[in-house]
Amino acid sequence: MEHNEPSQTIRENHAAVLRSLPFENVDDFEAASRGFLGTLDEPTIKDADGKVIWDIASYDFLEGDAPLSVNPSLWRQSQLVAKHGLFEVVEGLYQVRGFDLSVMSLVETDSGVIVIDPLISAETAAAALDLYSAHRGQRKIVAVIFTHSHVDHFGGVLGLVNPSEVEAGSIKIIAPEGFLEHAIAENVYAGTAMGRRAGYMYGASLERGPKGSVGAGLGQTTSTGHAGIIPPSLEIHETGETLDIDGVEFEFQMAPSTEAPAEMHFYIPRYRALCMAENATHTQHNLLTLRGALVRDPHVWSRYLTEAISRFGDRAEVLFTSHHWPTWGRESILHLLSLQRDLYGYLHDQTLRMLNKGLTGSEIAEDIQLPPALDREWSNRGYYGSVSHNVKAIYQRYMGWFDGNPARLWPHPPKELAQRYVAAIGGIDRVVEIAHEAYDQGDYRWAATLLDHAVFVDQDHPAAAKLYADTLEQLGYGSENGTWRNFFLSGASELRKGNFGTPNHC
Repeated sequence: MEHNEPSQTIRENHAAVLRSLPFENVDDFEAASRGFLGTLDEPTIKDADGKVIWDIASYDFLEGDAPLSVNPSLWRQSQLVAKHGLFEVVEGLYQVRGFDLSVMSLVETDSGVIVIDPLISAETAAAALDLYSAHRGQRKIVAVIFTHSHVDHFGGVLGLVNPSEVEAGSIKIIAPEGFLEHAIAENVYAGTAMGRRAGYMYGASLERGPKGSVGAGLGQTTSTGHAGIIPPSLEIHETGETLDIDGVEFEFQMAPSTEAPAEMHFYIPRYRALCMAENATHTQHNLLTLRGALVRDPHVWSRYLTEAISRFGDRAEVLFTSHHWPTWGRESILHLLSLQRDLYGYLHDQTLRMLNKGLTGSEIAEDIQLPPALDREWSNRGYYGSVSHNVKAIYQRYMGWFDGNPARLWPHPPKELAQRYVAAIGGIDRVVEIAHEAYDQGDYRWAATLLDHAVFVDQDHPAAAKLYADTLEQLGYGSENGTWRNFFLSGASELRKGNFGTPNHC
């Protein structure tokens, strides 16, 4: 497929990013490589039929300086999350990273190993366990912990555990209260629609490369193997609850209604290790994921991070999560947790302040500015969530879809609205002409709005479809957010090649 080059507008925006952010700081690269023990010799993971469901080598192009077709901040993040293999966090605690969207962690016990968050697919989870065993020896699994109710943290369990072992009591499946209910609700009730959007969000149909998919900010993409679930045999109900698993003590903190409706953190005294599930990663997270979900509560999220600091901040020597690389040292741990807490708290409080002054969600998203102390921190950058769509999510959480303007209470649906706009502007050719002017001026947002109306009127209009694809491509090239880039480029791809359907992704 032919791709355009990035425009001068995009090049200038990327140059401004390089000037404004601390690219000289390479601490994250050192942390992401720390403790590396090895990776797979064969870079592909296949299912029983020989179909490739994960291709590690497909991201090998992420080397050197950012190409002009990728936001340099996103390129940096993509290089970090593409690092793959088995890593020692501390002796006795290990992670397999880069084998799926999420990270699988392994805690060694007196006689076996505990698996934390077994990825999306049975095939990737089994490959991760094989890699661990090749370096640490064969150890029986004594328990599996699901930190929360999203499929990338439980879907691969059947690649590790036979349900009969759980029924017999030889392996525990441990999860937060409400896990099964929410796992089913989120993945079944709106699963068909979410699956279609997920194909856009994770760039499922995109070629991987500098003008295609470079990752999703939280990880590269989602594996396409066989996902399953085993109901928990033990639920955690209360903060402060402790559990001895084969000689290793766990102290739990409940964190419901944060990144997932059922989620928990825990501290492991033996390893002085704090697991924050998916609530303190190296990116600004989603308050409303683009694939669709319930709006998350940033106020509660911020509060649970404060509680984690209070409960564990003076004991933890390493922090690890269900995505990305660990953080070592108490000072660095407190720094990360405090920054993330302040980020979600600031977005919540300032959005409420501005909506109570009469601004709508879209207006707040344009006007709000993070303080430099938050904005310039790599861990707060919008690689997966973004200030723009998070602010709109907060507005939606409190005020709903309606912005209070009577004219927007009962508008025509998109096709009928487009027909009227196009007619009022002077026909589809005139719409495309105006959009071309916007495109040439670098106003891609306005061009996309005009062309959206045009293709709703005539999806086969060649000039409208071509310019719309070109416009979305430039928006993708400019995006710091990995999921925004994937959405824009997936839209461009469908305009050029046709509907790619619903890929087998979460």
